[in-house]
Amino acid sequence: MATMREMVAVRRLKLGTFVVEFDSPGMGQILKAAGCEFAIIDMEHSGFDYDGLKRMLRYYQAAGVPAIVSTAVGDYDVIARACDMGADAIQSAKVSSAAEAREMLNHMRYPPKGHRGVALGIAHDRYRPGDTAQKLRRANRETIFFPKIETRRGIDNVEAIAALDGVSGIWIGHFDLSVDMGIPAQFDHPEFAAAMTRAARACRKHDISLGRIAEQVETGVALNRMGFDFLCYSGDIWLLRDALKSGLDSLRAECRKVNRRT
Repeated sequence: MATMREMVAVRRLKLGTFVVEFDSPGMGQILKAAGCEFAIIDMEHSGFDYDGLKRMLRYYQAAGVPAIVSTAVGDYDVIARACDMGADAIQSAKVSSAAEAREMLNHMRYPPKGHRGVALGIAHDRYRPGDTAQKLRRANRETIFFPKIETRRGIDNVEAIAALDGVSGIWIGHFDLSVDMGIPAQFDHPEFAAAMTRAARACRKHDISLGRIAEQVETGVALNRMGFDFLCYSGDIWLLRDALKSGLDSLRAECRKVNRRT
């Protein structure tokens, strides 16, 4: 399984899913068995706490599934703590300017590239001893930043955000973006389509990744054609709900047919 750094280095398609509800020990192995190359662990809408996040990151690490941690805010204590717990990438919500993205990068990076506080031999470096300078360089190189664009202002500044040294990809929060644009869930609206094109153009220019959740296969195909190379196929809640509903509906219908014949 490729590392997150290896995945953002190439523009091939990478597929994962969104984890917002279930934190059982088997989730990493389940996702790996299904073919996921990465997972997004949601810390904005889920109710997961830091203690739970630390356990979850060990589950995904053991399974060899890199984890992007999605944070509600870009504050130092949130970002640095998620990094210390072993997040492979940070995806902060509602990044709207290059200045905001630069400050979040500073929270993630050790000096001289940032101001992250140093704690070694803990979760993020797998509790191993080793050379301090080497560990700091590795962490600065390997921990990926995916600023999430979810506002009209963020789209207006997407070129400047994509150009920042240390930004490895742009993530589009499509629902929030559509709401902020005044066209809630109108993803086929010309203004929304123009925003996606603008983000894709900025990422191509700076040769960085572009990601989004794709609720349906058809949506994912269209996004990949546009230039999205990280696609998060639905999420744990909706996959379980929809698969279970489909199975129950089919079973119920077939049983009714049998009962009518007997």
